[in-house]
Amino acid sequence: MAESVAAKVQNTVKAALRGFQDADEVLPPYHIEAQTSLTERPLRSLKYGESFGVLDSYGDIGVQPGPEGLYFQDTRYLSRLEFTVEGQRPLMLSSVMQDDNGALSVDMTTPDIRLDAHDETTIPREVIAIERTKFLFKGACYDRIGLRSYDSRHRTLRIAFAFDADYRDLFEVRGTDRPRRGRRAVQVASESEVQFRYVGLDEIVRTTSLHFGPKPKELEPGRAVFEVSLPPGGRASLFVRVVFESHRAFITAPSAEQVGEDAAAKLSLAAGSGGGAPHPKGLYEGTIFARAYRDARRDLRALCAGITTIISSNDQFNEGACRATADLYMLASRTPEGIYPFAGIPWYSTVFGRDGIITAMMALWIDPNFAKGVLRYLASTQAKAVDPAADAQPGKVLHETRRGEMAMLGEVPFRHYYGTIDGTPLFVMLAWEYYAVTGDRETIARIWPALELALAWMNEYGDRDGDGFVEYARDTDKGLENQGWKDSHDSIFHADGQLAKGPIALCEVQGYVYAAKNGMAKLAAMLGHDALAERLTHEARELREAFDAAFWNEELGTYALALDGAKKQCAVRSSNAGHALFTGIALPERAAKVAEQLLSKDGFNGWGVRTIARGEARYNPMSYHNGSIWPHDNAMIAMGLARYDLKPEAARIFQGMFETSLYQDQKRLPELFCGFMRRRQRGPVSYPVACSPQAWAAAAPFAFLAACLGLEIDHARNRVRFRNPILPPFLDGISIFNLKLGGSRLDLKLQRLEEDVTVSVLRRTGDAQVAMVK
Repeated sequence: MAESVAAKVQNTVKAALRGFQDADEVLPPYHIEAQTSLTERPLRSLKYGESFGVLDSYGDIGVQPGPEGLYFQDTRYLSRLEFTVEGQRPLMLSSVMQDDNGALSVDMTTPDIRLDAHDETTIPREVIAIERTKFLFKGACYDRIGLRSYDSRHRTLRIAFAFDADYRDLFEVRGTDRPRRGRRAVQVASESEVQFRYVGLDEIVRTTSLHFGPKPKELEPGRAVFEVSLPPGGRASLFVRVVFESHRAFITAPSAEQVGEDAAAKLSLAAGSGGGAPHPKGLYEGTIFARAYRDARRDLRALCAGITTIISSNDQFNEGACRATADLYMLASRTPEGIYPFAGIPWYSTVFGRDGIITAMMALWIDPNFAKGVLRYLASTQAKAVDPAADAQPGKVLHETRRGEMAMLGEVPFRHYYGTIDGTPLFVMLAWEYYAVTGDRETIARIWPALELALAWMNEYGDRDGDGFVEYARDTDKGLENQGWKDSHDSIFHADGQLAKGPIALCEVQGYVYAAKNGMAKLAAMLGHDALAERLTHEARELREAFDAAFWNEELGTYALALDGAKKQCAVRSSNAGHALFTGIALPERAAKVAEQLLSKDGFNGWGVRTIARGEARYNPMSYHNGSIWPHDNAMIAMGLARYDLKPEAARIFQGMFETSLYQDQKRLPELFCGFMRRRQRGPVSYPVACSPQAWAAAAPFAFLAACLGLEIDHARNRVRFRNPILPPFLDGISIFNLKLGGSRLDLKLQRLEEDVTVSVLRRTGDAQVAMVK
C-alpha cells in the first residue's frame, strides 16, 4: 500500500518533536546543492581518461542552470556551448548515446524560421536535416554538425555557437562557496581559434582552446558565426574542437628540475589525460575529426577486447546489460597500474577506493582486469605515514583523490584523502577473490607488502580501543563525519533518532574485516606463511563470535546498524545487515531472519531494499542514505543471500531491479533512487542529483546474475560451478560467452526447465570443468 500523505506528515512532526532537526538545519560539508533536478531533462555523459562531459540532449552545454560542462581534473573547462540556427534552437528528433557510449548522436531539423519578423515564414521547418556527433578523446572534445538540405530552393543559413569557460572547481559546481578565485582571460588567438586562460590560486594555468572549421565568418571571444550555403540536396559540415590543457605557472625563471616536471606533466596529458592529440598545423578540422573518431573507436575496442559477454531470453535485459557493460568501460581510466573504474558522473569522476573495489568485485567474472588494476593502484597509493589532515595512517587504503584547484589548495581535503573505514579490509577481500578466480600469483606477490600493511592497519589504527572491532573517528574537521559507504552526516543514528557519537563500529565493516582475514589466511597459506595463516583463521573465528554477541538484536530480528563509542547498539533496521550475509560473518542460524527483515514491507519497497527500513526514526525515502535504494547495495545483499542459499530471495531483488531499469533513461541503473513504496502503473521515484552512470550501479546486474546462478569460478580446482542455480521470472535462459578460467574459455547456456535450471557447454577450449551442485 502506498504511504499516505498523513503518515508522511506525522513522521515529519515526530522527527521535529524529537529535537534533532536543529543539528540538521546547517548544511553539512560537501553537500551537493540542488536548485534543479538532474531528472528534469535527459542529460548525456561522455568520458575519456580524466576528462568528462555533461551535455543536454542537444549536445549543448549551459543552456539551463545545472552541472553541464566539459571537465578535466575536477575543473569545468567549458561552461557554455550553445548551437543555434538563425538565432533559434533546432527541433529535436532524437538523441542517443551510441551503444558502446563512444559518442553522442543527435538528429535535429530546422524549426520554422522567419528571417524578417514582418514576413511570412521564409524557411519552413523540416527541410534541413541536422546530425550532430560528439565525443571525447585524449584531452579534447570533438563536435561535428552535419547539414543536409531536402529543400527545392537554395538556402543560406547563419549558424552560431555561443561559448564560455568559467573554470569552476567541481566542488563549486556542487554548491561550495569560495571567497577568492584566480584570474581569467580570453582572446581570439587566430581567425579560427579562441583561447580561454585561467591562472588559479594554485599557480596552475588551465587553458581551453576552441578550434573552428571551416573558418567562421565572425569570431569573437564568446561567439562564432558561420554562413552556410546549401543548394537543393546540398550538404555541409561544421566542426568544433575543444582542447583542454593544464600546466604549472612559473612566476620566475624555471629551474631545470621544474622544466623536467612540466615536460613530464605535458607528456602525461598528451598520453591520454588531457592536452589533446597533436595535429599538423593547418590540417583541416574535418580530417582531424575523422582521425580522432577512428582512433577513439579502436581504443575502446582494445579496452574491452576478450571480455565475458551474456545474452538472455529477454531483449530488454540484454539492452540493459549492454548499456551496463558500455558504462563500465566508459568509466574505466587507464593508470600506470592498469584500468581503474572511476566512480560516477558528474560528481565522482575520479578514483574512489571503496567504489573501485566493489565495482571490481561485482565485475570479477566479466573482466578480472578491473580487479587487477584496482589492487595495483590502491597498493601504490596506500598511506605510508600518519597525516591527520588527510585522515591517513600507515597501511590505510585511499578513499578519494582530486586534482582540482580547491583540493590542491587544501580548501577541501580530498587531494589524497584516506577517510574511509571500509576501503582497507575491502582491499584485502578483493585480493583473495581475485586470486581465487585467476590464480595470478605474480600480482599477489607484488602487492603482498601492501596487504600486510593493510592487515596491520586493521589491527592497530583501525581498532582504536583494542576491543576487536574496527571503528572510525575523523582526525580532521574538514574530513567526512561518517566513513562507511553511507557517509552522510546523519546516516548513523540510534533508535530515537539521535546521531551516534564515535568512535563508531559499523555492522558491515566487521564483516569486511572477517572476510579479509579469512582471505588473507588463504593467501598466506598459498605463499607458505603457515603461522600467519593459522593466526588469521583464529582471529576471524573469534571476530565472528564477538560480532554476533555485540551486534545481534533479537527484538529487531537482525543485526544492529552500528555500535557507538560507548559500545551501545544503534538499534536500527538497515541494509547494512545484508552485508553481514555478503561477507559470511552472519551465523547460519541468523540468515533467514536477516533476509526476512530485508524483504519485509518496511525493508523492500517493491523495487529494492531500502538503506533504512520504513518506520525508523530518520527514515526518509528522499534522503541520500536514510531510506533510499542503491543498486550496488542491493546487489551485495543478493550475493549475501545466495551465499546462504536463499536464492528465491535474491531473485526477488533481481526482479525488482530489472523492473526498475525499464523506467530509466537508456535502461541504466542510477546511483540511487527514492524509497517510496511501489505503486501500481507507476515507476520508481528518481533521486534529484544521482550520478548516472555510476560504476558500481553498472556492475550490479552482473552481480545479481552471478548470485542467482550460484556462479563460482575456482582456479585451484580448474572448475566452474553453479550451486543451486535459479532464474528470476523475467529470464527463461541465459548464455555466457568467453567465460575465462586460466587458459580455458567456455561458452555456456543455462535454461529454465519447469522448476529446474539446466546447464549446457556450447564451446570449450582448454580443460576447465563445469559442474552443477543441487
